[in-house]
Amino acid sequence: MADEHPSIQSLRAALEVSPDNVPLREHLAETLMQHGLAEEAESEYRTALSQAPRNVGLKVGLARAFAQQGKDSHAMVVIEELVQSADTPAAAYLLHARLLLRRGDVGFAVTEYKAAIDADESLRDRDLEETLGIDADDEHSEVVDGRLRAGWGEDGPSETSFTIERPSINFGDVGGMDDLKEEIRMKIIYPLEHEEMFKAYGKTVGGGVLMYGPPGCGKTHLARATAGEIKAGFLSIGINDVLEMWIGSSERNLHELFESARRNRPCVLFFDEVDALGASRTDMKGSAGRHLINQFLAELDGVKSSNDGVLILAATNAPWHMDSAFRRPGRFDRILFVPPPDDSARAEVLRILCHGKPSADIDHAAVAKKARDFSGADLKAVVDLAVEVKLAAAMKSGVPEPLKTRDLTAAVKKIKPSTKDWFATARNYALYSNQGGTYDDIIKYLKLQ
Repeated sequence: MADEHPSIQSLRAALEVSPDNVPLREHLAETLMQHGLAEEAESEYRTALSQAPRNVGLKVGLARAFAQQGKDSHAMVVIEELVQSADTPAAAYLLHARLLLRRGDVGFAVTEYKAAIDADESLRDRDLEETLGIDADDEHSEVVDGRLRAGWGEDGPSETSFTIERPSINFGDVGGMDDLKEEIRMKIIYPLEHEEMFKAYGKTVGGGVLMYGPPGCGKTHLARATAGEIKAGFLSIGINDVLEMWIGSSERNLHELFESARRNRPCVLFFDEVDALGASRTDMKGSAGRHLINQFLAELDGVKSSNDGVLILAATNAPWHMDSAFRRPGRFDRILFVPPPDDSARAEVLRILCHGKPSADIDHAAVAKKARDFSGADLKAVVDLAVEVKLAAAMKSGVPEPLKTRDLTAAVKKIKPSTKDWFATARNYALYSNQGGTYDDIIKYLKLQ
């Protein structure tokens, strides 16, 4: 281009003569970055990586180009793969710290920044240190809201109790998901119904299934229905049921959860948003969170108590943040992708949601076709909105009218599918961080190959 800086023009001309020269292309990309041309730099980094896919410097550069454009989720995918390697470059730690800070994860940003400085003192950034609150000896301190806080004091942990549910719903109350239901039947239900047959093959009753996918697609509902299907106890666990500030309390809470399930076998132990409890230990350098992960793994393995009859389900929207140790056999050895419902499943979900409401000849299939990419939660929002409109009209006329196809179709037009943002992030992990084919289901679903 005529208005390009002479140095950029020179590098482009040199690349025309030597298009396979990776260092030269990297130099061009760096120069473009220096001139604020991150989008063009991204293109050059991508081309260079196609020629040298294992080049760590190029990966860091690509992540920097993403970050400079505000594509933080793209940058995070590349950087998270680098910081999990044995020879993480200091620049990767530094960029990871900046991305974490943007996301609001200040404590982890502090950890990554310090890892960067330990590896390369020249990367020290006083402004970033001030923002992170790194101004004291924090060897035995917690980082809270960007500031260092000393020990928690002498008070002890609070007592925690857990209630076993007996769900009344079963698979018949879950629209669609036929393949997922069969996977769960094979892993959880059939071993209970045909215990002798499974024992003949050396299969115990228990084990773990990890469900992942966009939010609102029925993972929690399916877990509760699993317990109802086998008339088992159900213990639903969120992060607040486990985590406490006191040292050792979180581990004790987790142990008691498993013990409660063992005392009430058969019991389905369901961990919602399990990535909050099972985050990668590489993300917890020097943190007490590593002890909690180790406790979680020990409970899954049944080191001190048998898990026979304890059926462990977990759900996450971000499987890429989980420690890889959770995926080993005997733990969450079955990983199931829970996609948005397809046409027939959406129609079935709508049929279930409309059941018991005044309706007249609703063509659920027709509405489902117009609700492409909608999650189960989105479809509930559609029905709720249609009902609200009908109620508003009834308040004025004094005559309640039944729901009709056009009411649901009109509601669909007013609601945006919530799954698209999730797939934008998942797509990056499927393309750039798919070791072992973990995210092949996403590639297949998005038709990326």
